[in-house]
Amino acid sequence: MPAFQGKSVLVLGGSRSLGATIVRRFAAEGATVAFTYAASGAAAEALARETGATAHLTDSADRDAVIARVASCGPLDVLVINSGVAIFGDPLEQDPDAIERLIRINTITPYFAAVEAARKMPDGGRIIVIGSVNGDRMPLSGMASYALSKSALQGMARGLARDFGPRGITVNVVQPGPIDTDANPAEGPLKDVMHAFMAIKRHGRTEEIAGLVAWLAGPEAGLVTGSMQTIDGGFGA
Repeated sequence: MPAFQGKSVLVLGGSRSLGATIVRRFAAEGATVAFTYAASGAAAEALARETGATAHLTDSADRDAVIARVASCGPLDVLVINSGVAIFGDPLEQDPDAIERLIRINTITPYFAAVEAARKMPDGGRIIVIGSVNGDRMPLSGMASYALSKSALQGMARGLARDFGPRGITVNVVQPGPIDTDANPAEGPLKDVMHAFMAIKRHGRTEEIAGLVAWLAGPEAGLVTGSMQTIDGGFGA
């Protein structure tokens, strides 16, 4: 029997790159999968046709819209929060509204989505947030807001793991390093800079991250909670 047969999974931010790979992984293993998207309507429709998943247009910067979407999909066995944005540049020159939007998407939305999912989630459910190794280490300038938002997820996961632990619901953060995605291609202009920090000098594959997510969502990870699962090729070592 497929590993997630009969399980209900929601992926926030699932239409492209890593999110789409996570959707494919759960769908291939028998789950009933829904995912959200914002601007990538064509990609979302194609992924839904490919996998049989259900696509929902939802703005991850809108707290109430996300809460309503999570509530409409429950009770969930697995919630994966992959939505996120990054802004680079001199913090003295950045648009405050853009930074506030980043914090809403990267930090506030994951908190409220996790809490809403837990209202109906059965005992033993899984909440998995895609963070970043930059929550631990920021070796480059111009990414303070991104690092702030990803570090905040660590405290959130530790706290919610305590809150939901009596029900066997686990809360964990997956912290990728450089991953070959639309936003950070393996042959992009920063490749050599990023690889210089790494023990294994290559970008990761989205399938590698999806594999770790699937393990955390499965029965073998029932005692893993409040943890930061770093998968970065030694970027932060």
